[in-house]
Amino acid sequence: MKNRLEGKVAIVTGGGTGIGEAICKKFAQEGARVVVAGFPEDPVDDVVKEIQKEGGEAIAYNGDISKEVNAKECVELAVKEYGQLDILINNAGVFPEVNMLQDYTEEALDYMIKNNIKSAFAMSKAALPELHKTKGNIVSAGSEAGVIGIAQNAPYGGTKGFIHAFMKGLAVEQSQFGVRVNVVGPGPIDTAWTHKSTGPMDKKMVKTMKVATPMGRRGSPEEVANVYCFLASDEASYVTGALYMVDGGITVTKGPVGEEADSSMKKQPKGDLDLEHSKEGHTSIRNK
Repeated sequence: MKNRLEGKVAIVTGGGTGIGEAICKKFAQEGARVVVAGFPEDPVDDVVKEIQKEGGEAIAYNGDISKEVNAKECVELAVKEYGQLDILINNAGVFPEVNMLQDYTEEALDYMIKNNIKSAFAMSKAALPELHKTKGNIVSAGSEAGVIGIAQNAPYGGTKGFIHAFMKGLAVEQSQFGVRVNVVGPGPIDTAWTHKSTGPMDKKMVKTMKVATPMGRRGSPEEVANVYCFLASDEASYVTGALYMVDGGITVTKGPVGEEADSSMKKQPKGDLDLEHSKEGHTSIRNK
């Protein structure tokens, strides 16, 4: 089924790399016009060109959307270019450090609050007046860490727990304006974050992550984007205040069950999206 987002306009924050790139390309494939938002150093312009090459419509927004002035500017760009805003995807976030709490740096905490929490707050606040007009919806990035916590990165799980509660509250208060609000909770996904060479995880954490997942593997960015697409579409018209886990079952597991997964589960599906930046998006602290 294609064109589930035909006629819709979407902003995707953190849209240049990882899951964000997959969401942008999935939405464009389904007929949406997409504003790909990210930091100036992110490959947002590349993603826009790749979408356009495939016949889709997209424009870039470069800026720090945790600042309310930039969030407002991003929304204004969408409306100026496409005439409306139907969907806000709060995907932007960072995973800068792995440490026991006694060694965790205040700099990393501040960086996560800025990019995991303030970005979703600023973008949601800026987008709501336009979403009221279109009876649109918001889908935000939670995490399995926001449900069960995560050792050696407890503050990260805390930021995602905030997103879960924040979006459920918005779902209740914004229903009077016809706006749906939901959360996607990825587990271990095959991006830069979950590889020792490109993210903060060490070898032991990478191994534990896979064996603790009942499906015995990382998920693909496209598998996550598929759930975002459903929640953003009219097919999810009776879904609001929900947290959809896309985690291979890790939040309900006990022990190394991934070692026993059937071989059919251990192989990622091939997918349809041409993802060029799924292993980019290193989130070491930037001086911005």
